[in-house]
Amino acid sequence: MSFLVQPFSIEDRYEDISQQYLSSDGSTCALSRTGISDDITSLSTEASHYQLLSELGRGFNNLSQVCMARHTPTDKLVVVKSTNLDECTEDELLQLLNEVLLCRLFRHPNLLTSRLVFSFCCQLWVLTPLMSYGSADALLRTYFPDGMSESLIAYLLHGVLRALEYLHEMGYVHRGVKASHILLSGDGRVYLSGLHSVYSMMRDGKRVQTVFDMPQNSPSLLPWLSPELLRQDLHGYGVKSDIYSLGIVACELVSGRVPFQDTHPTLMLLQKLRGSHCCLLDVAPFPLGEMGGLKVSRSGVDSGIGESVATGSLTRNATTDRPQSPAPKNHSATLHNLVQLCLQPQPERRPSATALLTHTFFRQVKRHTRDSFLSLMYPAMPLSSPPDTPVSHPLAPSCHTHSPSANSHDSVWDFS
Repeated sequence: MSFLVQPFSIEDRYEDISQQYLSSDGSTCALSRTGISDDITSLSTEASHYQLLSELGRGFNNLSQVCMARHTPTDKLVVVKSTNLDECTEDELLQLLNEVLLCRLFRHPNLLTSRLVFSFCCQLWVLTPLMSYGSADALLRTYFPDGMSESLIAYLLHGVLRALEYLHEMGYVHRGVKASHILLSGDGRVYLSGLHSVYSMMRDGKRVQTVFDMPQNSPSLLPWLSPELLRQDLHGYGVKSDIYSLGIVACELVSGRVPFQDTHPTLMLLQKLRGSHCCLLDVAPFPLGEMGGLKVSRSGVDSGIGESVATGSLTRNATTDRPQSPAPKNHSATLHNLVQLCLQPQPERRPSATALLTHTFFRQVKRHTRDSFLSLMYPAMPLSSPPDTPVSHPLAPSCHTHSPSANSHDSVWDFS
């Protein structure tokens, strides 16, 4: 299986454009720069140098075990996703290869990628930085069932839009934008994950405007998918499909519930085609204008992060444990306008990711520090190493998944 861990020259092709995003002016997103705390490229590729702590979940058709681990030479906490290659089918091996390729191709401070991939016996180990606050979906379920504050929502969505702008410029559509794929590190950096659903818009060396492929695990993605993608007709879909998903995520973060969560797929498609805007549960009371300082949820509850890992099953309902009837809140006109733009049923009427970054709703992001946004995370606390974790025994060559040495954390983020 050595082909999975060989250097890939394809990344050199996009070196220039990637560096543009990595070195972009901080005034456009001073909160998103790549930080030393999230850099793991200098860590070793020896499995014996990692002490597995607690299981965070499972993923990839339940073939991958995801654990918090400590790099013992540096005492740095990371996440290790180990997959037994002997148990994978040929199609699953190709999926793994594609994900590894994309992780090495993409370089952006708001995309969760891994440039540290190596084999251990018959296992493929993929290392990523530890996202201490977990996912936006997990925080919603655990700490903020009535939704997040608008300021925190603006901060998270701004980071996601930066990642989407980069992906679209590179000629890819994400197709899996949802709260469980929005991650927050311990120092407040926003990351978009879920690269397994990314799809190329390049054909025969040329960029096409539409594609027709249906994403894998699409039943779990139905509430977030755009109407043109769900239609599966001759018109196809393009990068504006991700903008629609962003609008659904905005509603998800605002209310703590996923739009269309209990709707039959056929009725869901009809509602989406008709342009149903029933997500924010209120009416915009004021004309569109500038937002002020940091806003707190009108319900008195601040927002957070949160979808859980589908432990043991990838067919779990994506909205399990979510509140069904969140309390009504008043929202700003700028948020209403943002959602309305994103959820336009006709993709050509939706703005691009680049255009949305200039929307009035995101002006507050440029006026405040990362610490001021992290203060809105209370009472959520960053994930840390289990306090009394026994030192694991040195790893021996084995083709069996290693059991973590501590109890598993409940549902940190979505690895499916």
